[in-house]
Amino acid sequence: MILGSQLKNAIISGSNNISKYKKQVNELNIFPVPDGDTGTNMSMTIGAAAEEMKKLDDSADAAQTAKKAASSMLRGARGNSGVILSLLFRGISKGLEGKEEISAEDLVTALELGVDEAYKAVMKPTEGTILTVARVAAERGREALELGSDPVQVWDAACMGAADALEDTPNLLPVLKKAGVVDAGGQGLCLIFEGMLSVFRSGIVLECGLTEEEKAEETAEFFRNVAAEFDSEINFTYCTEFIVGRDPEIQKDPLELRLFLETIGDCVVVVDDDEIIKTHVHTENPGDALQAALQYGQLLTVKIENMKEQHRKAAEENEAAKASVQAKPQEERKRLEPQEPTEEVGFISVAAGKGLQELFQDLGCANVVSGGQTMNPSTEDLLEAVLATPAKKVFVLPNNKNILMAAEQTVPLATDREVIVIPTRTIPQGLSAMLAFDPDSDAEANKEAMLEAAGNVDTGLVTFAARDSEYGGHTIRHGDILGLKNGKLEYIEKDPVSACVRVARSFANKHTSFITLIYGEGITQEQAEEAKRTLESKLHSDVEITLVNGGQPVYFFIISVE
Repeated sequence: MILGSQLKNAIISGSNNISKYKKQVNELNIFPVPDGDTGTNMSMTIGAAAEEMKKLDDSADAAQTAKKAASSMLRGARGNSGVILSLLFRGISKGLEGKEEISAEDLVTALELGVDEAYKAVMKPTEGTILTVARVAAERGREALELGSDPVQVWDAACMGAADALEDTPNLLPVLKKAGVVDAGGQGLCLIFEGMLSVFRSGIVLECGLTEEEKAEETAEFFRNVAAEFDSEINFTYCTEFIVGRDPEIQKDPLELRLFLETIGDCVVVVDDDEIIKTHVHTENPGDALQAALQYGQLLTVKIENMKEQHRKAAEENEAAKASVQAKPQEERKRLEPQEPTEEVGFISVAAGKGLQELFQDLGCANVVSGGQTMNPSTEDLLEAVLATPAKKVFVLPNNKNILMAAEQTVPLATDREVIVIPTRTIPQGLSAMLAFDPDSDAEANKEAMLEAAGNVDTGLVTFAARDSEYGGHTIRHGDILGLKNGKLEYIEKDPVSACVRVARSFANKHTSFITLIYGEGITQEQAEEAKRTLESKLHSDVEITLVNGGQPVYFFIISVE
């Protein structure tokens, strides 16, 4: 029989084992959005349980231990792999309800329940993944039980089955075979099971083998982006995860939430207990997913990641450029001191690049938070800027769709002043919104005017391809210059000036009055002037073209057309 204290130590040992080898697991990710964080996700998921296990008294029985582990894993689950891991342990917990000790029969039944929970929660279960590894492990455990094995022998058989299934994953998923690797989630599960076996077999808790510095790095990685682990294509942009605190007065079945999410996205996972509903979905409409979730209770946590942008970041090969894009803005950032709300109205915006930041300041922004594409500021960063703006009503311009959610979260947090978020998605929208502000109008009228102004501007972007890919019907080569119209890839060029001209011309019509070319890092004054001259020669003379040195990273040109 396995005691509750042994299960407790087994979970700690399993957590330590995957923590030790998480980097190797991360490196197995080979999908189009190579998030490289399956090992981190699984490590942090079971790590949440391990922390609770360390607080648990050794007198706790098997049922209490399993329930505590499952609950903490559900709350700490990260990404598909982490959610599936939490589901496995949720099923194990159900199988051990009322059990003081664990028999061989209990162990097999519990593992089978876990596998069943995991398969039911995934909309389109894919074989050759962690699901297959878990299923084969349970099947081998059942075979060992029928041969009269004890609990330790059963778990040993399950581990061997998991290892065999892992080795076979490339035969089930061609993309794994092409890359010459096994499934990352399956590898992570094997490491966890092996760590647990060490305790069951010999009472030895495996050490994680991490230095304090590495542990700190692992904690930081908890907040890294999560992307698809089961898709061969990026079908939807946003990886959306949230936890709903269940309202006891609401009796709606969480299955209804899952069915709705399946209509607006894929990779849907919905798991629940008496207190919370943990959800994961890939969708183009994260707001719809959150709105549906509110029918069940309050949102406790929300995380939305742009997987296509993560793809670009993960494929970035120039480390110096990456450091320039990501590290420098963080180094320049200074802490802001809270100010008493003495003025009636104030503004903050988000922008990257010295020129753009100065432009927003010139237009009246008291504080400009450094950030944008690839460097989204946190809610804490935005709240700090809000509180440092000495105004009773603070307008916030995120200027990026990936920052909208963080901006909205500042609304209830700023208790001594009103926060009004203008959901600008691009820099040009933010600039137009600022220009539309009328100091003689009230806040509600200004909000409407700023929203209308933002909606009347078209945004063009010129950037670069970080690697070879196929996207939206285009064959893209590393180094190609990409032209985007209102976020949609339209043109592929070899030269940023040509791309800029082509994008701007495509927007222009007889109603166009103003075009602003905001040039960034990598573009010289001469190139910017060349783009302006070329446009002037191709458009009617009534169009006013303005150059702005924004200094922004990532985008060679940001084009505003009004």
